[in-house]
Amino acid sequence: MKKLTASLALAASLFSSAVHAQETSLKFQLDWRFEGPAALFLVPAAKGHFKAEKLNVTIDAGNGSGGTVTRVASGTYDMGFADLAALMEFHANNPTAPNKPVAVMMVYNNTPAAVLALKKSGIKTPADLNGKKLGAPVFDAGRKAWPIFAKANNITNVAWTAMDPPLRETMLVRGDIDAITGFSFTSLLNLEARGVKTDEVVILPYPQYGVKLYGNAVIVGEDFLKKNPEAVKAFLRAFTKGVKDVIADPKGAIATVKARDGIINEELELRRLKLALDASVLTADAKAEGFGDAKPGRLALMASQVSDAFATKDRVNAAVIWNGSYLPTAADRDVFAKAAPKK
Repeated sequence: MKKLTASLALAASLFSSAVHAQETSLKFQLDWRFEGPAALFLVPAAKGHFKAEKLNVTIDAGNGSGGTVTRVASGTYDMGFADLAALMEFHANNPTAPNKPVAVMMVYNNTPAAVLALKKSGIKTPADLNGKKLGAPVFDAGRKAWPIFAKANNITNVAWTAMDPPLRETMLVRGDIDAITGFSFTSLLNLEARGVKTDEVVILPYPQYGVKLYGNAVIVGEDFLKKNPEAVKAFLRAFTKGVKDVIADPKGAIATVKARDGIINEELELRRLKLALDASVLTADAKAEGFGDAKPGRLALMASQVSDAFATKDRVNAAVIWNGSYLPTAADRDVFAKAAPKK
């Protein structure tokens, strides 16, 4: 009997090892901290969607899209979540770099970048920004894309102040600057945390004022993509299932984020997640183009705009930035069916 038990235990161990051996390990880095939008990636991990696709995925927080792009390029991470403009900038400024990442799925169809000001400043429209003092970290997506926004809205004579991210909203509240750029769903809640009421804030979203840039995408290193094409497809399938879960149950999704980072404010992060979904994921453009996809014409225009605004070493080649051939089917990517009707 002991021999039989030992044999069964050995067989189970060998079977477990065989199953584990079939898994592909994958290191993934977010663009930012474990806040509400991180649920898009943490939920499919928590629900076992990645495991079901034979993927062993580890997810780490980030400190900005630029850092995520460079870490994927270095091979420190296999895949990541980063602003498409930051990816374009890296390609154009590092034309000979090996393992340049490529975007394989568009998550934020519209950039979340916006200008935010306090109503008491008198700023109501982009034209009111002429002659004003603006502030943002130098690597902020809205700050870097500012020349595109300024050109689209005939804005000139703006003075910029650079600061670390934690000081951006504080300086606006103190009156050190007249307006800031930032992701709308991040800066608005940061202002509220500093005692500003929502109805006291003016938000000028880039997409609503002539800047139709794509936002954040799932990116993958060139080497990993070549060696593990099926794993990339599997990741995107599992991720898409997770996105549907998040849209169907945002509150439950935030509980998953809380399990990963116990210090978050669940109510605050639930609002942040819903704002992100409305502003960048469940948009009219995403519905028209298909969630996850990107269109050649829009990519080419963005590549040209980024080349000019970021003053890149080489012109951005949109053809090498994006590869949509790893996406799940359009039917599988229909996340809008899970979206609750807007009231």
